[in-house]
Amino acid sequence: MSFIGNFFYLILYQPLFNILVLLCKYLPWNDLGLAIITLTVLIKLALYPLGAKAIKSQKALAKIQPKVKEIQEKFKSDKEAQGRETLALYKREKINPFSGIAVLLIQLPILIALYQLFWKGIGPDQMNNLYAFMSFSGQVNLNFLGFLNLGGPNWAIALIAGVLQYWQAKMLAPKKTQKKTSDFSDQMQKQMTIFMPGFTFLLLLSIPSALGLYWITTTLFTIIQQYFVFKADNNTK
Repeated sequence: MSFIGNFFYLILYQPLFNILVLLCKYLPWNDLGLAIITLTVLIKLALYPLGAKAIKSQKALAKIQPKVKEIQEKFKSDKEAQGRETLALYKREKINPFSGIAVLLIQLPILIALYQLFWKGIGPDQMNNLYAFMSFSGQVNLNFLGFLNLGGPNWAIALIAGVLQYWQAKMLAPKKTQKKTSDFSDQMQKQMTIFMPGFTFLLLLSIPSALGLYWITTTLFTIIQQYFVFKADNNTK
């Protein structure tokens, strides 16, 4: 475990920490909030192709859900046939149901490193993570834009993050049809669409707003990315 921990620290955490300090050093007012937004956008831009692939996969899977439900209903008593027909459907539609998961697994270590980085912050006790050639003699400004303290929880940040996450989930949800259904997966999806933003809101009420600002930035970036991916996909049809 020590080898994995050291590898994670050297390859992800320490480089991201130094980039964040560098941004704080050169951005106006040594503003941690501006540094968090800038770093998050840079990371999302670097991962843009992977993110676009995951979005396309999620949207495609949502689009064929009615067909999947038809198969489940038709072969309700034959799970083997149900699985076979579902895989055949994915093949016809040229959809890899595991591609979105693979993309998320690739991004997960970076997300964990960013989470730890914003959770621990970049106070004086963390400056031993700086590279030998790096220097930062100033003080990191925790007041984002001069008024929002990122060192503690903030209900407005938590609320905005929850609303944005709900918006993102609704963009990916399949369009409603005239046919009403009480399918368990439908009900579960609806509940998760509400539960996850609610969970995000409650979670961010108890942790530093630096993480909330990161959450808002990455969700807003994903919403914008989804818009352009969907638009490009519609234009090719």
